[in-house]
Amino acid sequence: MILVCDSGSTKADWILGDKGKMTGEFNTIGFNPYFQDTDTIETELRAQPEIMAVSNQVDSIYFFGAGCSSKERNAIVAEGLKRVFRKAYIEVNHDVLASAIATCGDQPGIACIIGTGSNSCYFDGKEVQLNNYGLGYILGDEASGSYLGKLLLTHYLYGILPDDLTRQFNEVYGPTGKDYVINHVYKMPGANVWLASYAQFLTDRKDHPWVKEQVLKAFDTFLRLFVCSYPEYKNLQVHFIGSIAWFFRDLLMQSATHHQVIIGKIIRKPIHDLADYYILRHA
Repeated sequence: MILVCDSGSTKADWILGDKGKMTGEFNTIGFNPYFQDTDTIETELRAQPEIMAVSNQVDSIYFFGAGCSSKERNAIVAEGLKRVFRKAYIEVNHDVLASAIATCGDQPGIACIIGTGSNSCYFDGKEVQLNNYGLGYILGDEASGSYLGKLLLTHYLYGILPDDLTRQFNEVYGPTGKDYVINHVYKMPGANVWLASYAQFLTDRKDHPWVKEQVLKAFDTFLRLFVCSYPEYKNLQVHFIGSIAWFFRDLLMQSATHHQVIIGKIIRKPIHDLADYYILRHA
């Protein structure tokens, strides 16, 4: 049996395959080695009945995750998996490789992630060439869910959010004070995911003029940094994966046109394309 996983910081999607066919699909919380250790990963996996039911039957695991960008961090995830799937061959790779395989296949292109976090890579058809980005929700993650959630909260707390959105914000979340937000961002675990949860407020109001303006600005920033910095970007298809890219795809395409970016695929999740690649390849 083969198990393929695509993990963001919020949620992980898993597909099980056997003899060239997909045989199961389930979800867990996301596993990001920046925020979770090996013990936590093992505990969360063991709490999933679907996983434990096949743990002794899995031969190979291909795990792609946010934050899995170095041998040290990958080892945190790999050890957690090894404790549960004792018989399996295990590969842990960065989620940007997942985005490249899922969108580019074996063709050159630029693959971008705009979900809870954001990143991009140039893929030559065989290997990923990483960039200087992926700085996390404090320093980077432009246009991501955490970036937009932070933008919404700061405008709300500064009192510069449009009156109608402020009223709606209070109806959805209740009046929210500075101390509550500061405590969650600076003292509670998973601040990036917590911030990203507020992006739902914006996706639910994606036709509001203020929302459209802010998201378009964020996409402009993302494309300038993450795409237009590649020398040959005008000659390559640029693909996007992630909930923010998907829900705001009309604005993303508008920004791409402005920057002369050739849009390829825009998909919400890469898991099915990844599963096709690995499960069918091993048929």
